[in-house]
Parts: sequence; C-alpha cells; structure tokens
Amino acid sequence: MLLNQQYQASQSSRSNYSTSALTWSRPALRPRARWSAQRSPTALFTGIVQGQAEVKAVKRRAEFSQLTVGFPNGSLKGIQHGASISINGTCLTVTGSTETDAYFDVIAETLRLTNLGSLQEGSAVNFERSARIGDEIGGHNVSGHIYTTGQITEITRTDDNRRIAIKVPSQWMKYILPKSYIAVDGISLTVGETGGDWFCIYLIPETLAITTMGKRQEGDVLNLEIEAQTQAIVDTVERTLERMMAERGTFVKP
Repeated sequence: MLLNQQYQASQSSRSNYSTSALTWSRPALRPRARWSAQRSPTALFTGIVQGQAEVKAVKRRAEFSQLTVGFPNGSLKGIQHGASISINGTCLTVTGSTETDAYFDVIAETLRLTNLGSLQEGSAVNFERSARIGDEIGGHNVSGHIYTTGQITEITRTDDNRRIAIKVPSQWMKYILPKSYIAVDGISLTVGETGGDWFCIYLIPETLAITTMGKRQEGDVLNLEIEAQTQAIVDTVERTLERMMAERGTFVKP
C-alpha cells in the first residue's frame, strides 16, 4: 500500500513537472497570417475580361489625365479606395468611386507606354477587377504592366472567326512565340503565326462579343503585355549563352 501511494505521488509530481516544463520552455507563437477569399494579391489579373466599360470624362493636364469610367451595374460591388482594376490591360488604382463609376489617375509613363492617352469621352474599354485567392485562373497570370503597343495591320473576317495581325517593335518579337500567351488590351490570348515584326491572334465569337476586339479596325493601337515566364526564360538563356561564349573568347557582342 505504501509503495503504491509513493508511486502515485511520483507520477503526479512528474506530470506536474512535465506540464510546467513545457509551459516555461515552449515560446509563445505568433498566430499565422491567413489568406482568405476576401484578401487579394497585389494587382494580379487573369486576362479574362469581365466586360466593357465606358469612358465618361477625361480631364487632361500636362503629362497627366484623370479618367471617369462608367461600369455595368454590379461590377463595382465591394470596390475600395486604392483597389486595382485593369483598364485595357493597364493596372490602374481606384482613386474614388460611386455605385457605377470609378475614377483613375493616369501619369506620364502610363500615357507614354499605353493607348490610354488616346481615350476620349464615349470610348469603350475592357475591364477586369483584380483576382482573389481561390479564383479560377481561366487565362494566364497578368500583371497589368504594359510593355509596348502594337498596331493592327490586317483583319480577316469569316462567319465565326476573326484573325487579327498586329505589328510590334521588332525587339519584342523574341518573347512572342507561336502558341505562347500574350495579353492584348487585357485579354489573355494565344499567339498564332509570327513574323519578323508581327504576330496574329484568332478570336472566337464570345471574345468578340464581350471585349472591345469586336469593334477594332485596322490602324488601331493595342496594349501588349508579354508573358512573364517566357520573358524570364528567354532573357536567362541569352545571358547564360553570352557569359559562356565570353568565357571561351568566342562571343562578339553586336
């Protein structure tokens, strides 16, 4: 009986000691930050245009414009000051809003690189609100950072198809490969044929109906965003080859 009582006492003491030791030796942990469907990454788009909006007003100053853009009913639900919306593929920050209108500031660099400088009252634009964690990526990852613009040189129309040829500065063609992704005015598209300074895209009736591409004419200027992974691969291969050939003394930089 005495041995049993001593054993129980020792177990109770060990249990108290272990609990105490864990309590004092284990540091307090910070709660982990959780991502939810209510929290979105910074300026991430998918290239799946949600519809067309209309420019209601343009206020221009030297190297600066303020746009008022009207959106379809319900499109701005839950929008917050400082949110990002893709306008013709260009990531813009909402500076104010109503139930149907949003306001944007467009600075000199954006006006220089994109087709937003040519917008006027009544212009139609493609729009896409920034994606949220958990949303389906129906197109490809699009940042909303425009690299250059291209000009439509030829449009071939048939009953259910449309082929559009786009001329671009030749230095960008190394990133525009057949069957690769490209964002054209914010639309995730697959590249068709390519040439020295041009490429073409093929559009289905759904794309023509939902986006501004159904209204585009020869001579129109389009915003282009190169697919980031393609650019990273091409640039990495170029730098690696340049370094290897320079080490061998066989590289002559043009």
